[in-house]
Amino acid sequence: MTTIEGAFVSRARYYLNTEYRAKLRQALNALPEESLWWRPHPQANSVGNLLLHLTGNIRQWIVGGVGLSPNERDRAAEFAAQAGGSLTELLAGLDTALDEVDAVLARLSARDLAEHRDIQGRHITVQDAVFHVVEHFSFHLGQIIYVVKLRAPGSIQFYEDAGGLARPKW
Repeated sequence: MTTIEGAFVSRARYYLNTEYRAKLRQALNALPEESLWWRPHPQANSVGNLLLHLTGNIRQWIVGGVGLSPNERDRAAEFAAQAGGSLTELLAGLDTALDEVDAVLARLSARDLAEHRDIQGRHITVQDAVFHVVEHFSFHLGQIIYVVKLRAPGSIQFYEDAGGLARPKW
């Protein structure tokens, strides 16, 4: 698609599959193992919680909501978990979900983007759902990066400063 709709879907796929995955991997590779389920206080989320939450969210919104595939989710359990899978297991689950999301996004047409869906109690267009998932993922990725910077200072650098230009390192 060379339309604005095609550009929108293309950028969503790029952010979720390339930029966000690369930043997430770099951050998680720097995270000390004992920090995966660390919380600064009981009401905060750990990196493990956020990985569970991102996996559940993208499956519910895109695979289930947009792609119309059966999807069951226990959102409260994503935040309640205080231990669980290893980083390898959690990341594998998220990678599988991101692959499923990409397959749904790859099939979208301009007409599909204008269709309405009922997702998590909201009546929205498919375009709104895709936009929500991209911005939501970015928000929680930022939280994960912040925790890594707290727990492993100086361990991640996403950009190379090249004459005042921030050039991505992925």
